[in-house]
Amino acid sequence: MPDTIPLSPAHVRYGSNSGQPLTRRDGILKVTGAATYAADNHPKGLLHAVVAVSTIARGRVSFLDVAAAKTHPGVVEVITPANRPPLALDPDGKVGFFAFRIEVLQNDRVRYANQPIALVVAETLEAATEGARLLAPVYEAEPARIGFDSGTPYVPPVVGIGGATDVSVGDIASGHAAATHHIETVYETPIQYHNAMEPHALVAEWDGDRLTIDTPNQAIVMSRGAFAAYFGIPAENVLLRSPFLGGGFGSKAILAGPQILGILAARMLDRPVKVVLTRAQMVGPVGHRGATRQTLRLGTDDSGRLTALEHNAISTTSSFDEFIEPAANASHNLYASPAILTRHRALRVDTGTPGPMRAPGEASGSAALECAIDEAALACGLDPLEFRLRNYAEVDPASGKPFSSKALRECYAQGAAHFGWAGRPLAPRQMRDADGCLVGWGMGSAMFACPMFQAQARATLRSDGTALVETAAADMGQGAWTALAQIAADGLGLDIGQVEFRAGSSDLPDGGIAGGSGHTATAGGAVFSAGRDTIARLAELATTDPASPLFGAGNAGVEVRNGRLYRNDDDSRSDSYADILARAGLSELEGNGKAARDPADAASHAMFSHGAVFAEVKVDPDLGQMRVTRLVGAFAAGRIINPHLARSQLYGGMIWGLSFALHEEAVHDRRTGRSMNADLAGYHVPVNADVPSLEALMIHEDDPYVNALGIKGVGEIGITGTVGAIANAIWHATGVRAHRFPIRIEDILV
Repeated sequence: MPDTIPLSPAHVRYGSNSGQPLTRRDGILKVTGAATYAADNHPKGLLHAVVAVSTIARGRVSFLDVAAAKTHPGVVEVITPANRPPLALDPDGKVGFFAFRIEVLQNDRVRYANQPIALVVAETLEAATEGARLLAPVYEAEPARIGFDSGTPYVPPVVGIGGATDVSVGDIASGHAAATHHIETVYETPIQYHNAMEPHALVAEWDGDRLTIDTPNQAIVMSRGAFAAYFGIPAENVLLRSPFLGGGFGSKAILAGPQILGILAARMLDRPVKVVLTRAQMVGPVGHRGATRQTLRLGTDDSGRLTALEHNAISTTSSFDEFIEPAANASHNLYASPAILTRHRALRVDTGTPGPMRAPGEASGSAALECAIDEAALACGLDPLEFRLRNYAEVDPASGKPFSSKALRECYAQGAAHFGWAGRPLAPRQMRDADGCLVGWGMGSAMFACPMFQAQARATLRSDGTALVETAAADMGQGAWTALAQIAADGLGLDIGQVEFRAGSSDLPDGGIAGGSGHTATAGGAVFSAGRDTIARLAELATTDPASPLFGAGNAGVEVRNGRLYRNDDDSRSDSYADILARAGLSELEGNGKAARDPADAASHAMFSHGAVFAEVKVDPDLGQMRVTRLVGAFAAGRIINPHLARSQLYGGMIWGLSFALHEEAVHDRRTGRSMNADLAGYHVPVNADVPSLEALMIHEDDPYVNALGIKGVGEIGITGTVGAIANAIWHATGVRAHRFPIRIEDILV
């Protein structure tokens, strides 16, 4: 075999920027105000649009005073069902697999409170706001259906995004019959809203049949195609720019009615249009986490091992579409039981359609499951950690597949040791602090799937030895700009300071979806692959060039580091990127990469991140006031690209779990269906004073199957163990088991 064969990426060894706790590359831009979010764009001739929304949840709009609104100074147009321009697609249809029915003034029906009923466009935001007020809508209202007693549950066609409604493993009846201990318990979780810091916003500008959109988006290329479909233009005619997102949590991956209305107005008036939802208007049209009522039946034998695990969930959805929170799925993959049965039912209520919200299904389902597991441990007289260890799943209980990797035992051991779990008394109400407050310790297992989507990237090596790496990735605060640049630098054998990273625009290669804790693996795999392709091309130039010190090194292969190629068998022979390109007469060299999970690995292994969360709470015995004073989480999530960013994500997940357990709840008026707390004063989330001492331990884990880089993801797993840990700690402190979230003072007073 000749020495001058082209080098494949497998012949090239790479250095590492990954694993370094670098600070965010975009941090200075954000703290100085230089980062441009969607609503910061002000093209020439900009008009401002305000969405007028319904104040009832069900019925029809019988009158809008359009004349009064249009006579207000500065108002340019009022769009209603009577004059709304046509769309290329039916808004009550769905654009693709990952889409929902939307409200874009297709008729006068009202299906939920805060539904768009008109769009007022004006020269100024103030004029548009006043014009919307002057519409003074009159309604024919119908009784609102809110809450679990408002209708009859039904069997939905799917749950989540295309999941099975019912799943059965083994013989559940035999499993219950074999049990010596039985528990049956019910838990409820409320509607929750994403409440990202940045509200949904859009700036739209048409140039003939070409459309430019500035809007925060978690799935940039996929959404470009959906926008194009609504307006009957080719996808390549849409430029969607989303360099910065002020949080998304799932709500900014799916198109919403106000966005389509803003684009319609821009085309109708032939001027750029900006529409920004108010905080209150984000309750309704842009998704939420549906409420759940979950019933769990667990059977255990004399040794404290599960014989049956049955998890039934009812989830709320809208009256006109379906997204069913897949809460019962939390029981599929965590605990070893010979018989598992999960069922999902749905209940239609008069709200907007729910959608994916950070840890969809797992957050709600694990909250109930982890409390039920503690109830089962108590019935067996076992410590909660010991009970979990006795029911440790060595293979995936749902599929029987081996796990691609699983370091949950290490998470239990290191988390418990760090927390001091060994000193925990089994019975409740045994510990008090110096002030007389009841002290309780609880734990919860954490688990989250690690999906991987398809993505593409481009890497361009420049003649000065620097590089440009491009992919339409989305950074909604998780640090993608930094972590992906680290991976890209690894693929190119450069220091991260030599790599320019460009993302957040639909004219770049498809970076996949920023969701499901899979974005770093997805986009990261693509940028690394693009770097490998570029270096393989560069190595071919060098090893086939007689003037290069690497000439003839094809079989030996090369190593890349610090902008140079080195022979694997002779470290003294090297060549710089710049010299290789110069001799070849090239100003730059481009490579392309793709990423997707190997179907064989996906078919043969179950792939999850795992963890354990330990919580300490203190409860005033007289007033019932609850406070979380300590949280320790131990997580195994594959290869960690940036420990600093990963720890931040784990902290964020644990804080969200605290919010779920004690604070967060959407309240709707049962008479009108209107939100009663559509602001951050009434919709409670933790503030600094609510957040205790946080510790996140990252347990080393190598996973050769999950993807080429061994990355799993950390964005959502922190929630899944924390909610149950806090609830279990409150029981341990008080001896009272709360069965609804958030846990209230009245739930634990006896």
